[in-house]
Amino acid sequence: MDVAIKWLNENSDMLLHFSIQAVIALIILFVGLKVAKMCDSLTVKAFEKRKIDKAVGGFVANIVFAVVFAATVLMALSQVGVETTSFIAILGAAGLAIGLALQGSLSNFASGVLIIILRPFKAGDYIEAGGKAGSVQKIEIFSTELKTPDNKVIIMPNSAIMSGAIVNFSREKTRRIDLVIGVGYDADLRQAKQVLKSVLDKEERILKDPAYTVAVLELADSSVNFVVRPWVKTPDYWPTYFELVENIKIALDEANITIPFPQMDVHLHKD
Repeated sequence: MDVAIKWLNENSDMLLHFSIQAVIALIILFVGLKVAKMCDSLTVKAFEKRKIDKAVGGFVANIVFAVVFAATVLMALSQVGVETTSFIAILGAAGLAIGLALQGSLSNFASGVLIIILRPFKAGDYIEAGGKAGSVQKIEIFSTELKTPDNKVIIMPNSAIMSGAIVNFSREKTRRIDLVIGVGYDADLRQAKQVLKSVLDKEERILKDPAYTVAVLELADSSVNFVVRPWVKTPDYWPTYFELVENIKIALDEANITIPFPQMDVHLHKD
């Protein structure tokens, strides 16, 4: 006990100095964290003010936060006497080792950068990528957040998105509805075609230009199949799709035109 007290007395100035430096370092960390969050928020607001895609703003804001916070940590370490030059060299070597161990995460980061540069989609677009589909909510450093029509949130690694085909359903202003309607072989094809056209003509959301297509597609096993292809504005796609399917069925029923189900004729021969 006496030895400890003696050591404390002999090194009180050093302990006091180190304690002050440690407190200052903690204050730097605390203030730096606040500044990093503030820079993150200001970056997002700056992008929103310039009406730049908010997904891009969120991605850049994440990078800004990471850079400011890393600088804060280096300042705090320098305050407590850690040689930052050597520390940076050590970090570089450690970073190489960690990079090899975290190739997947680096791939996600690189893919995130490519998404921002190539802009295959923006926030609010409905896309299909990596076997998943949903509306883009935000793009982060390592992942992209999608929201499905039934309000599920999907967090997808950026590498999974960029490693395959990306289908963007929202980029173009118009979309084509593709329907295949089958009628019985005993139906009058001219009448059936006229019924289908009358349904399309009554639907106000269908565009006049480009014009819709109604034509015989194939003579199938159990039915004569018509292809029905009207164009609509992209936001009207699903509401119009559902209405057309219902109205076509009603119109064909009223015209006594059957929509046959798959069937097979079996002939038995007696020897």
